[in-house]
Amino acid sequence: MKAKHLNVTAHTDLYKSIYNQIQVKLPMDKRKANRYFVLKGLFYFSLAITSYILIYTISNPIAFVLNFVLFGFIAVLLCFNFAHDLSHHSIFKHPFWDNLFFEFIYTLVGAHPEAWKKRHINSHHIAPNVANFDTDLAITGLIRVLPQGSRKWYHKYQYIYAPFAYMSYSFYWVFMKDFIVLRQFAPKAKKQQLRYLVTFIALKSFYLFYLLILPILYSLQSIWVVLTAFLAMHMVQSLYTLFTFFITHHVNGANYPTANKEGLINTSWFMNQIKSSNDFYPFSNMANFIFGGVNNHIAHHLFPNISHYHYPKLNRILYDALLENNIIPNQTTYLGGVISHLKLLKKRGVQN
Repeated sequence: MKAKHLNVTAHTDLYKSIYNQIQVKLPMDKRKANRYFVLKGLFYFSLAITSYILIYTISNPIAFVLNFVLFGFIAVLLCFNFAHDLSHHSIFKHPFWDNLFFEFIYTLVGAHPEAWKKRHINSHHIAPNVANFDTDLAITGLIRVLPQGSRKWYHKYQYIYAPFAYMSYSFYWVFMKDFIVLRQFAPKAKKQQLRYLVTFIALKSFYLFYLLILPILYSLQSIWVVLTAFLAMHMVQSLYTLFTFFITHHVNGANYPTANKEGLINTSWFMNQIKSSNDFYPFSNMANFIFGGVNNHIAHHLFPNISHYHYPKLNRILYDALLENNIIPNQTTYLGGVISHLKLLKKRGVQN
């Protein structure tokens, strides 16, 4: 069933007005944006290459584990800072290069790029926080965030056990979820199915080869130290990824629109994107550099084809327009967002 939003003329007009203001007040300087991404890419890839080389030279087991975790964390930062924008074709002029670098970066963390991209663009961006339309809501049954979701007795304690459950997420994503998604999103045409399956197996094999087999064979550590480092890396990746994602949509104040049997959602597309999202440090250039614009989530949902380089300045135009129309964007700090998310879990655990 295809999602359909309410047609609210005032919201459509406001969206067009904001877009026009951005075109006038925010010159899209491609040279500055290109320079920004080149320098940022050199910075993050230099860190990644250095930490990966150290995997094969460090003799101290504790230092090895810490460095392994650091490499995994940098790989996640590469996803947030580049892969997210690349998936929306907002960095390079030609989609070929967007797709190439997107697939390479996602392979570094073991996730299948095509499966994630289809879910992200064709589901999450269309109707965020709407049950049966936003596939990102397909969270484990251990966690209840939807107000209309089924409540179990153990959800009363979810705000306590959630951080521990979150630690396994990237491991689950890489080794289980992608295989489930493979069956759901694989193309119907046989030639496309074969290509999809071959690339799926090849990318997963490369991930295991470069991040598990090679370190086991050529690092200075025993297999058990390498496996410990691999698991520790996934735990840190999981916590950072999930908390960062959850505070962009699942905090106190975020809306969860509903749809009727015909698929009509009880809000406009414009308000769905705004009220179901949460920003943190929306005007900070430093936060934008670290989080890759994910912290400017309202702007990203409204203008996904504009790269995050422009978001801090864009947000000043966006926020002024929203506040002038009595629309209050959801906004927290990072820590405040984590706390708000846990408070939401506590509320969902006892509330029908």
